[in-house]
Amino acid sequence: MSAAESKPLDAMVIREAARWLVRLHSGEAGPADHAAFERWRHGSPERELAWQRAQRLTQQFNAVPPALGVPLLTREPAVSRRTVLRTLAVFGLTVPAAAWMTYRLSGQEPGAYRTAVGQSQRLALADGSHVHLNTGTSLDLRFSDDARLLHLQAGEVYVRTAPDQAGRARPFIVETPQGRLQALGTRFVVRRLGDAGGMTELAVLEHRVAVTLRNGGAARIFSAGESVRFTANAFLAADADAKTGRAGTPGWTRGVIEADNMRLDALLAEVARYRPGVVRCDPAVAGLRVSGVFRLDDTDALLAVVANTLDLRVVARTSYWITLAP
Repeated sequence: MSAAESKPLDAMVIREAARWLVRLHSGEAGPADHAAFERWRHGSPERELAWQRAQRLTQQFNAVPPALGVPLLTREPAVSRRTVLRTLAVFGLTVPAAAWMTYRLSGQEPGAYRTAVGQSQRLALADGSHVHLNTGTSLDLRFSDDARLLHLQAGEVYVRTAPDQAGRARPFIVETPQGRLQALGTRFVVRRLGDAGGMTELAVLEHRVAVTLRNGGAARIFSAGESVRFTANAFLAADADAKTGRAGTPGWTRGVIEADNMRLDALLAEVARYRPGVVRCDPAVAGLRVSGVFRLDDTDALLAVVANTLDLRVVARTSYWITLAP
């Protein structure tokens, strides 16, 4: 971090930057507002620096500016001293946390997002992109001056990218231990399969995604409607039972599993991702085919419906060990 980036800023400039942050994210800013903002922003180097810090805040932490800016600027009586200090700190005033926050906002340290088994989380990123985390997902987000980078450590994400609002046309990249996926103006799903020595699965829903393998650098571009699995060394065929769901979005983003002539063992493997413990079937019935839309908010009811449809028994050793049997 340079001396210019770490120096304290004038309180008035910070307040002005906060006002613009609130205004431009309000959804009510018109052409005149944007023109006035550009005049303000380029009026001095200090204003430009204040705005860059504001942008880094939203990029790194997916912050909603009004939550910090409005209480301070409107002087609401319920605002605490801690809220005011936190607001000033993120914009770089001489508060003890300021140096640490500026370090975080410079893109040198990732922001981490985690979902537990059965949970999901939606992220609306500051650049206009959206990321939806599925069950059991671990994701590190790092926006820098050069790239918009997501590191998927475990689980699955649905990504809907947007043009870079920072005006620098930074590439949008998802990294896994198996390779590097660069969005080419697109919507897509990325899923980690296994540990670091496992595979990555990609399903492209719109436009294209370029994939470069971790070892050897082999690269391919995949278009809408295409799916692929790959290791660090090779591209493989996608799972035949993998479905993106209707309307071009994965069913889990709407809280359901959509099965279209899906093998029973494959369906139960999916269900197992959304509840703790083991969900399996007797090998004798593993190849039975299932079609339907099943809600994920009650997996016990889901299993009962599947068993009833296929004339199977639900054998429960405990609530954490379920088997579907003839």
